[in-house]
Amino acid sequence: MKIQFWFFLWFPLLVSCLNNAKKKTDTDTSLPFFDGVDLSYLNEMEDCGAQFKNLKNEVQDPYEIFGQAGAEIVRVRLWNNPKWTNYSNLEDVKKTIRRSKAFGMKVLLDFHFSDTWADPSKQIIPEEWRTYADDDAELGNILYKYTKSVLRELIEENLKPELVQIGNEINTMILQKEEGHQENIDWKRNSYLINKAITAVRDVDPEIEIMLHIAQPENALWWFKEAEENGISDYEWIGLSYYPKWSSIKLEEVDLPIQTLITTYNKKLMVVETAYPFTLENADSANNILGEDALISGFPASVEGQYQFLVTLKNKIQTAGGQGLIYWEPAWVSTKCTTLWGTGSHWDNASLFDFNHKALKSLLFMNPSF
Repeated sequence: MKIQFWFFLWFPLLVSCLNNAKKKTDTDTSLPFFDGVDLSYLNEMEDCGAQFKNLKNEVQDPYEIFGQAGAEIVRVRLWNNPKWTNYSNLEDVKKTIRRSKAFGMKVLLDFHFSDTWADPSKQIIPEEWRTYADDDAELGNILYKYTKSVLRELIEENLKPELVQIGNEINTMILQKEEGHQENIDWKRNSYLINKAITAVRDVDPEIEIMLHIAQPENALWWFKEAEENGISDYEWIGLSYYPKWSSIKLEEVDLPIQTLITTYNKKLMVVETAYPFTLENADSANNILGEDALISGFPASVEGQYQFLVTLKNKIQTAGGQGLIYWEPAWVSTKCTTLWGTGSHWDNASLFDFNHKALKSLLFMNPSF
């Protein structure tokens, strides 16, 4: 992965931050904590024929299943104009927000600012904005107007999200014309665009809290340092993806960079993406993304292993002063529908439902007493 370049470049900073964090013993475990799930795939799975069952093996509204199991916040992604799918567009997002709020769950809206997946290696500008890719001022205005328009529409329909992500896993520069160039961030351009989106949220409703989301804690250490040096500071939340498969930070040490980020930047922090396999078997012809290479010693690919991973990670986040844990795509189960890469689900062995779509014990990481 090209992003490893940054790890070696910033390794001395990482060591320094971890050493400083080890000296701290006054962590606050009394802070509010949000347990949550990313349900961006859920509407599609239902349309593809999935019927979800609760822990008692009874068919039940899946949003209600998550709400009753302790989910306090639902994360949902938004693509600008994804012509290749009928989901994760604004109408689909409205449906997710409406159903989530019906069961008392808050919402984290994840703007990808792309027509497709945005991640550390791919931040592709929406097709409709491509003409302005080299005109920072005009692109910033379009970004501002789009962000403002989406939020106003949601608010008018009583669907206001409590939190908003400015981009998804924005380790590299947002709104790029081509894939790649991950190692080259034009911070003048990047900070200008990010701040334009932040301003749009503030202008619509100052009560909406803002999150910046980086994949893997070790990358967050250098990214937020550079972001602050380049004038990005008006946000409430640091969001992290933490997948042991792709991180150099071990589970037993993940509290150290989390604590460092919180104390250094005086922000709230939430892990908004994580997952762990409950089996290495595959329910369909779509290859599993999380295989044997995703396993940690002491946490087998079993329901109990998945549950213990989540409980352990949650405890690490809390003791470090973090305030949330969201499981990525717990409802991306196997169905007859297709993805860009195959038929079925590439996450069926890492969802929070078994191959018969019955809820797993792992769901109880949010509320063990349920």
